[in-house]
Amino acid sequence: MQLFVDELVQQATDVGMIVNGCKTKELLIGSVVKDPPPLVNLSGTSVERVTTFKLLGVHIASGLKWTQNIDAITSKAASRLHFLKQLKRSGAGRDDLQYVTVIRTVLEYACPVWHSSLTAAQTKALESLQRRAMQVIFQDNDYTMSLIRAGLETLQSRRDRLTERFFQRSVLSEMSCLHYSAPGQARSLAHTQTATSKKL
Repeated sequence: MQLFVDELVQQATDVGMIVNGCKTKELLIGSVVKDPPPLVNLSGTSVERVTTFKLLGVHIASGLKWTQNIDAITSKAASRLHFLKQLKRSGAGRDDLQYVTVIRTVLEYACPVWHSSLTAAQTKALESLQRRAMQVIFQDNDYTMSLIRAGLETLQSRRDRLTERFFQRSVLSEMSCLHYSAPGQARSLAHTQTATSKKL
């Protein structure tokens, strides 16, 4: 690993970039190793080894569990939900209660990365926040009717669709660099409009 890091630093130096060892973290993916490899040294600085790391707003854990990420999402969305309630109490109309742009964007940020690995409890925790928002906006309706009136779907259904669309665009598209890494049979199955494509 040290040889690869040294090569990376050299390539960066050749093109006039500086790799900051103090801002670089090492994350070992997988189960706990009894004899972990030695720490990597980057430009004279020992790289800190961490168990979780926030990358582009997504909390990634070494075990690839999404507990910390979902906790961060629900906490941020809950604080915004508080402001939604305050707006409602102050007499704001439904058009002024911007749930989709202010809260739902938080609940589904980067969801193709983590959606397929959620537990049932995590799925329920996310859905409950949308349910609470609908109760604030449509006080007299149940959740299903509120979604119909708002023209929305459940968060799980929307994540399914967003993840599938991401896969279609980023993996199956012939313009994608990932296209030819998908097995040929998988590409052909995904283009058919059958239950098989959903399974894929």
